[in-house]
Amino acid sequence: METLINGLHHVTTLAGDTQRNVDFYTDLLGLRLVKKTVNFDAPDVYHLYYGDETGSPGSILTFFPYGSGLPRGRKGVGQLTYTAFSVPTHALQYWMDRLNERSIPYAGPYKRFSETYLRFDDNDGAGIELVFNDEDERMGWNTGRIPAEYVIRGFHTVTLNEANPDRTVKLLTETMQHTLVGEEQGRFRFKAGAGGPGNYVDVQVSPNDVRALQGAGSVHHVAFSTNSDETQLAIREQLMEAGFQPTTVLDRNYFHSIYFREPGGILFEIATNPPGFSVDEPVAELGKNLKLPPQYEARRTALEKALPELIVR
Repeated sequence: METLINGLHHVTTLAGDTQRNVDFYTDLLGLRLVKKTVNFDAPDVYHLYYGDETGSPGSILTFFPYGSGLPRGRKGVGQLTYTAFSVPTHALQYWMDRLNERSIPYAGPYKRFSETYLRFDDNDGAGIELVFNDEDERMGWNTGRIPAEYVIRGFHTVTLNEANPDRTVKLLTETMQHTLVGEEQGRFRFKAGAGGPGNYVDVQVSPNDVRALQGAGSVHHVAFSTNSDETQLAIREQLMEAGFQPTTVLDRNYFHSIYFREPGGILFEIATNPPGFSVDEPVAELGKNLKLPPQYEARRTALEKALPELIVR
């Protein structure tokens, strides 16, 4: 069977204050600001992409920072509640010390599927985990702020919080080519392709949880990776045959996208790997300048005045 879904592509979250968001993900977590652009549907709001050196699929956490006036969201069912990053096993003490030094409360270390993890929230309440493992051969992003042997490599897992997971599991396994690889305390782990960090989706069964509310710190959508426009159209056809209603293909400049709601209410995206983030600026310059899609270029001066200044320290 042709591979249509490779694993995770990116996760997009709502945020409050822009500079606090930049500080948390570039300074504390050591991710690279890969792209500084705007929300294509609301261009007076940034769309910030963080990831590894090039913004590889499976490393990209993105944000719409609406400002400090955005009310906080609430974790619950019908939401991606935790985005987990992959770090080497020997980095556990380093990250515990780093979080303590920055006065970031965390829970753990805990064990899950034989791996150790820490759990904490960002400034807006977005759920973050660090999973310590020796499976990941990716290099991550190294600027010297964090020693290379301790840096985040990319995603490990996303957790989907579901009240009734049966139809979501059917979607993952029958249409989206995932395989069940583990079950533990109401948590089911699925892998795409060969599995490994960046290719895992956990479905947490939480029938008694409250319903999630969107707001600052809430995940807007999760995107899965596909190789090309052709594989994207093939998965779109399969989704329609399975009774879903994916959008038409949308051009996001750095990838092409289709969107649909999974049965539990979480917004899924299928995003192409090409053309990538260096399509409009060289790798060495990624994230340094405001990049606008063609339809907003005529409004550049006004948008630059309206958008808050941000600094990568």
